[in-house]
Amino acid sequence: MDRATVHGAFIIRPSHGTTYPFRKPHKEIPIILGEWWNEDIRKLIADVLSTGSDFPPSDANTINGQPGDRFPCSSNGTFRLPIEPGETYMLHIINAALTNGFFFAIAGHRLTVVSSDGSYTKPFTADHIFIDPGQTMTVLLKARGRDHSKARYYMAARALTTNAGAPLDNRIATAVLEYINASSSGHPDFPTLPANNDSSAAAAYTARLRSLASKEHPADVPRNIDKRMIVTLAVNEIVCKKAPCKGPHGNRFAASLNNISFEMPRTDILGAYYRSTIGSVATTDFPDNPPSPFNFTADNLPPELALTARGTAVKVLAYGTVVEVVFQGTTILGGDSHPMHLHGFSFHAVGRGIGNFDSRQDPAKYNLVDPPYQHTVSVPTNGWVAIRFRAVNPGE
Repeated sequence: MDRATVHGAFIIRPSHGTTYPFRKPHKEIPIILGEWWNEDIRKLIADVLSTGSDFPPSDANTINGQPGDRFPCSSNGTFRLPIEPGETYMLHIINAALTNGFFFAIAGHRLTVVSSDGSYTKPFTADHIFIDPGQTMTVLLKARGRDHSKARYYMAARALTTNAGAPLDNRIATAVLEYINASSSGHPDFPTLPANNDSSAAAAYTARLRSLASKEHPADVPRNIDKRMIVTLAVNEIVCKKAPCKGPHGNRFAASLNNISFEMPRTDILGAYYRSTIGSVATTDFPDNPPSPFNFTADNLPPELALTARGTAVKVLAYGTVVEVVFQGTTILGGDSHPMHLHGFSFHAVGRGIGNFDSRQDPAKYNLVDPPYQHTVSVPTNGWVAIRFRAVNPGE
């Protein structure tokens, strides 16, 4: 929830003596997509933690801290981007929202995607992008020439809902692209965005992401793995100790991985490992597979699957182990998409699909040539994503 307070962007440029794998842009501009709550965010967090309820949807989506001039409170503060005709601009787009993926577009302009999560991609041009929570995308914006007739264009962001039963802030955030020294009469043109439930548009965009995989920027994808883990993702219930709570059936909401809902230890896990006291803060038995297999994406699941328990379990890996993790979504409590981040690593997102992962057939469909190299990936509703990484960052 730090992103609901003061936040900003770190822009990492090419190292000294190197350059981008494309012509240097005229300027670089961060575009941060976020959310705003009218209520004190600290009070909201305290209420959710004490009652076990779902987090309320935001009161507005934002672009660079402002919901845009469709909101009276933001009409004077709407972010405006002045640009020169004919120049190329690099937009570093960051999704700093809590759980919402966003469609983003600029009226009258197409966007060329060149990077995802700090890793170069094969360039492709699109009318809109889709960006998951916690992800970054870098795009090139080519300004129109001096003979264009319009001066102002809206850039807009719309949230995608991946669970029809979950609350969503569906209001579109806007900012304004303004051509310098052009006539500003009339309203800005508005871009066409996919519908807020168009998961097919999001999937089609995501499928276009490919690593650059050039000589200078190779895609070093592991062809062979030492360990495969299948990890189920779910939103569950935990029995409320001081009933009733405000989650389902008077219980508490709780997310889980392989039916373990993380409990924060009093001592940091890595520090305990280096001090050889990890047994006092965590167990080392995080399962490689779901403890109780079931039809993960069935329409109707036994109600007892909704319950989970807290724990602090870790998976210990030998340095250099090549790991494949399949994140499997479930329909427990209705199912939803889940953004997954691997702290301290980037990984190759080698495969994805809808339904249950099939360990005999699905690996044959993996992209082991130029998959996107990312640090955050969203598992689709009722689907799965497979990632590969080398365990070479033990931390400090």
